[in-house]
Amino acid sequence: MKKYIVKRLLLSIVILFFVTLIIYTLMRCLPTSYIENIARQKSMQPGSKSFEEWMEQLSAMYNLDTGILTGFFRWWGQMLRGNFGDSWVYTIPVTEEFNKTIWLSFTMNVITMFFEIVIAVPLGIIAATKQYSRTDYTISVLALAGISLPTFFFASLLKLVFSVKLGWFDLFGLVGRNYEQLDAMGKFLDKANHLVLPCITIIVISIGGLMRYTRTNMLEVLNSDYIRTARAKGLSERKVIYHHAFRNTLIPLVTIIGGMLPGLFSGALITETLYALPGIGYAAYKSMVGGDIPFSMFYLTFLAILTLLGNLIADVLYAVVDPRVRIE
Repeated sequence: MKKYIVKRLLLSIVILFFVTLIIYTLMRCLPTSYIENIARQKSMQPGSKSFEEWMEQLSAMYNLDTGILTGFFRWWGQMLRGNFGDSWVYTIPVTEEFNKTIWLSFTMNVITMFFEIVIAVPLGIIAATKQYSRTDYTISVLALAGISLPTFFFASLLKLVFSVKLGWFDLFGLVGRNYEQLDAMGKFLDKANHLVLPCITIIVISIGGLMRYTRTNMLEVLNSDYIRTARAKGLSERKVIYHHAFRNTLIPLVTIIGGMLPGLFSGALITETLYALPGIGYAAYKSMVGGDIPFSMFYLTFLAILTLLGNLIADVLYAVVDPRVRIE
């Protein structure tokens, strides 16, 4: 197992190298950038240099006057030293802005991922064990409704009902008006209150896919020969489902759950924007719209690392949930 993990880590480094090369190339080929905007603004000032002169000066300052490969290797060397530069949009170090926004998105996504698994997996199992019944049809309809609902529509509906009509929650923001006057517990409850609607939005939109995936895999396992053999031996239905069938259903679910790791840190762009939450998703969107190459490069590289790590964790967990899997 240790040898396998080391080999996968080395392979992941090679993959990361080429992924970052692609990302850097795409960032360098953006049709607009922060540098162009700044050069245009400065060139319009009275007695200023021309736009071309400002572009040449700023490009040299940010190592954009070299070829893509040369610039990439310079950036790669700085990345290995943990130096990602300053954000052009936020005018502070990239890692500082990342640290300011990541924990809100991480907290929100951990909460939603927990409830997504707790709700979707049991409902998927129930739908599979009661195939073609009213319960199965009801769960399937709810799952398809969740998959089909646009995020902006469902979020707006929740805000209309619970914020405008009932007044239970604020329309947007992370804290209320009287946040500074509250004690520690009051501040915690105030932030928790502002995260209720965003979390509900993400949960409802997300559980449908996992629910259908669980149902499909559970049905495949229940139709296997060894399940019929277990029933023929006189085992109880509960033991057949939860001891034999469910353990084998976990194998494909591990792949899905392992793939959720990048989502814990990527943020929910649309949800964070609709509820005006200062998370990493909204920060990344603003940086990409503003042509902020340093922050965008860091963010996309971070997601690539998490994706590779999630795949490695999923492969290792295969041996945990399935004793038949042995990695030589």
